[in-house]
Amino acid sequence: MLVASQLRNGMAIRYQGVMYKVVAAEYHPGQGKMGGGAHARLKNIDTGTFWEHRFRSDERLEEVPLEKQQMDFLYSDADDCVFMNPDTFEQVSIPRKVIGPAEKFLRPEMRVPVEFFDGRPVSVGFPDIVEVCVAETAHPSHTQQDSTWKEAKLDNGMDILVPQFIRPGEMIRVDVETGKYAERARTEGKK
Repeated sequence: MLVASQLRNGMAIRYQGVMYKVVAAEYHPGQGKMGGGAHARLKNIDTGTFWEHRFRSDERLEEVPLEKQQMDFLYSDADDCVFMNPDTFEQVSIPRKVIGPAEKFLRPEMRVPVEFFDGRPVSVGFPDIVEVCVAETAHPSHTQQDSTWKEAKLDNGMDILVPQFIRPGEMIRVDVETGKYAERARTEGKK
């Protein structure tokens, strides 16, 4: 058991019989007679839905231990994504709704941490930033305005806004959580 003030990102808890993964947690100490509290953004492990809740700082929560394994992404079908343990070659299917919108960034043979509870896969960890190729966009224009953006279609089918200087076929870095352009990918020739 832990108290709500000890909540940290990445933990798994059971609250009112439902398992949640803590996506974000902030502790706010109270002032004077007002008690402190912990504000948490939680992801339901079974449904993939998000829930924001404020806990009293002294509220007791059940921490759920998760086992983490590095697995390779193989393929996805209409409902599931299939991963394989590179050591044992054991395959597991994880519903797309549990993975969430970040599922668009999965590439064949991409190695990601998969978390298990009682032998059941419950979540997939992604890096904060991934490199993706720009499939389609308007030709680059070099103007004095650096703050203008244009539409681009990535090779995973996702549409995002990129700066004017980005060209088709170029690798860019995208923030997985927001799905927004972060920067140009560095190439080996450039330093």
